[in-house]
Amino acid sequence: MLGTDFRTGSPLWLDLGSPETDAAAAFYGAVFGWQFVSAGPEAGGYGLFQKDGKTVAALGPLTEEGARSAWTTYFKSDDIEATARAVVAGGGRVRVEPMSVGEGLLAQFTDPQGAQFAVLQSENGLGMASEDNTLVWVELHVGDPEAAIRFYNGLFGWRSQEMQAPGMTYWVLSIKDGDQQEGSFGGVAPLQGEQEEARWVPYFAVADADATVAAVQGNGGAVLMPAADVPDVGRIAWLADPGQAVFAVLKPHPRQG
Repeated sequence: MLGTDFRTGSPLWLDLGSPETDAAAAFYGAVFGWQFVSAGPEAGGYGLFQKDGKTVAALGPLTEEGARSAWTTYFKSDDIEATARAVVAGGGRVRVEPMSVGEGLLAQFTDPQGAQFAVLQSENGLGMASEDNTLVWVELHVGDPEAAIRFYNGLFGWRSQEMQAPGMTYWVLSIKDGDQQEGSFGGVAPLQGEQEEARWVPYFAVADADATVAAVQGNGGAVLMPAADVPDVGRIAWLADPGQAVFAVLKPHPRQG
């Protein structure tokens, strides 16, 4: 499962772009118990979601013209300029050119199938993961999973393992170094229905998926897929916050937790 020992290709940061950051902070505070801490007046409204004093995600206003509220997953790069070139060579698009941020470098991209993601060249990242109310998994939904795997392998050298899930083939992703199972952090799934768009979806671990669904509904969010058990994985629900940013929650199966 996803951890905080960040290596090439690891998810190491996650942030939410929102048109109403105060409302978003209140929503996630009510659902996950997160505390929002401003990064200061020079940060333009950007700040950190924290649990027990450790950063678990971040939040900021929308900055791109025409952008909609969404979660963005950031992956670790050792050479952000080379990653940007590989994105273009693989048919993707650079939305934000590599730029300095804090003690590292940041860039934002769109893959060839339209899923948005970002990259950080930094030794720092989230302070906590794979615990209750923190990021535990990231999942890419695209029309052509195998083409997506080839694209991201060209960027990060990810490994993939095919498995059968209810009603579809699923690919588990892992970083290129070390044990494949230990290094797994996410997966790739085909789009489900004509209305779904290509995107990366963050999964947050929870102690009780049904209680979290009720909290989402009680605080103005929406249920996109009701809580359901997935064999050998856990109990999963797909949700949207009041700004319509999509995320998922997972109560891991005991063998996965």
